[in-house]
Order: sequence, then structure tokens, then C-alpha cells
Amino acid sequence: MGHGEYDLQAHQAATQARAALPSEQVFQSNGCHPGMNPLGVKARESRDSEAHPDSVGVVFALDVSGSMGEIPQRLATETMPLFMASVLTVLPDPQVLFIAFGNAWADRSPLQVGQFESEGALIDRWLAATHLEGGGGGLGESYDLAMYFAARHTSMDCFEKRQRKGYFFMTGDEVPFIHLPAEQVQTVLGEALNGPIAIHDVATMVTEMFHAFFLIPDAARAEQFECEGTWRMLWSDRVIVLGAPEDTAVACALLIGIQEGTLPDAAAIERQLEERFHRTGEERDRVVRAVLPYAEALARGPLKPPSPVFTRGPTDFQG
Repeated sequence: MGHGEYDLQAHQAATQARAALPSEQVFQSNGCHPGMNPLGVKARESRDSEAHPDSVGVVFALDVSGSMGEIPQRLATETMPLFMASVLTVLPDPQVLFIAFGNAWADRSPLQVGQFESEGALIDRWLAATHLEGGGGGLGESYDLAMYFAARHTSMDCFEKRQRKGYFFMTGDEVPFIHLPAEQVQTVLGEALNGPIAIHDVATMVTEMFHAFFLIPDAARAEQFECEGTWRMLWSDRVIVLGAPEDTAVACALLIGIQEGTLPDAAAIERQLEERFHRTGEERDRVVRAVLPYAEALARGPLKPPSPVFTRGPTDFQG
């Protein structure tokens, strides 16, 4: 997948047309869209083409439970074109895949997976097809399934032909389960495993193929349930605490620029925010505060590998 040309103006027009619509009119699916059902899917593919000879896969894995549904809502009605416009300045051929996840122990649509796309209308199509199930409430979410799918069920020319990692952005506000159960992989993906996989091993799989980030919507949610601390055991400086949920797409675009070396310091990040995103004052500064620690970590040297997680509460729930 990933063919077609990106048209910024058309993408902006589509998002602006539904900017005032309530969530239930933007996301009309009342169950998992057949095209997003991961059962039996061998791989979602990001491929080079004549129009896109240097493709790079970009995965958005979105927690769509409860209040976390605010993030896909903003992507669909406001910020996805801003993300694409910024990323195209450093990645000429990005191909975007949406993954949506909830709780595999309780939800009807625990994992939904679109296709890698380059064209704005198709990127939009998969985002809008997502079923926002809602719910939530303390049992945790299936971050493990989303990570496992990205690591074992995507195939990207950037990685396989050029040994260049893609990008993986996951949103959330809870701690992960400590193991990915084999029975859930069998039920949701139709794949047999010999046994459970520890969460730090799943996290390692993702970082082998992707520059991976976990984005927490705000500082309050970072503190609850030891969320930030637990995720830092897994992805250390790849954990990004946002100032507000509406900064998600902007922060992701900046993180790509930081990783690609075009935004090495605070001054460059501030210029990008002002010139590309028209962010000034506190709206600019809070995004700088969120992403600058990653730029500083890269400057210090290699990031820490994932470490084993020993935690309490939701992660101990195994059905």
C-alpha cells in the first residue's frame, strides 16, 4: 500500500468540513470495520513506488478508550494535515498507518488496523473508520497487542531495503499489562504462540523496527497509576508527556524532525512551531517542554534499551 499523491489543501478542506461535528458523526462505526479487522492479517505493507521511491512507514497506535478518544477526534477534525505538512519537509514519502486499540479482556474491538497510505483521502478514510468504543476504567489497555502487531505484522521497504527505521507513536494514559497472553494473540490475530511474551520483550521488538514513542496526554495522567514511571522502564526518553492532548500531532511531527536531525535544539524547535504550526507564547512553549528532553537525550548518546517491568494494579489482571 502507500500509493497516491498527498494533497494538503484537499486534506485540510476535509478536516475543516467536519471540525464542528460531534464525535459520533465523525466516527460512525459501531463496531470494527471489516477492513480494519486484524484477524488473519499477515502484514500491512509500506512499499516504495515510482511516486514514492523513499517511503518511510509512520504508525499511529491510538488508545481509543474513554477520554483518550479526544486524540483521534482532533486528528480527524484539525491536526492531521498539520502533521503531514511538517513531516513532508523532512520525510518526502511518509506512509501513515492507524492502529486503534482498547482492552482485549473487555472490548468488542480490542484492535483495529488500517493500511499504510500516502494520500490524504485514504489516510482520512481509515482514521474515520475507527470504532471509538469508549469504556475504560482501570483494567488497563492492550498496548501489548498494538505493539506486537506493529513489530510482527508490518512489512516496510524503508526497513527491509534500506535498514531505515519507521516511526511508531502510541498514545495512552495507563500502565501496560506485564505479559502479552498467547491466547489473546490467537483470538485477535489468529496466530499461535508457544506462550506469553513479557512486555519488555514486545517493547524491544518495536524498537528494532521503529523509532518508538509513547505519548501521555498531560501531566496529570502521567502521574496516575505510575503511568510515566512504568513506561520509562520500557522506553526511557521515548516517553513524551504532553502539555495538552491537542499537541499530539504537533509533537509527533517535531519528534520526527528531531530524530532526522533537522531540529537539534530548542531554537530550531521554536522556529518550526512558529513557522509551520503558528504556535506562539505558552502554546509554543508547552510543546517545546514536551519534546526538548528527547532532543537532549539524543545528543547525549544511545537511548536505554527496554527494561523488565515490575508493577502493581492493572498490569496484574490476566482475565
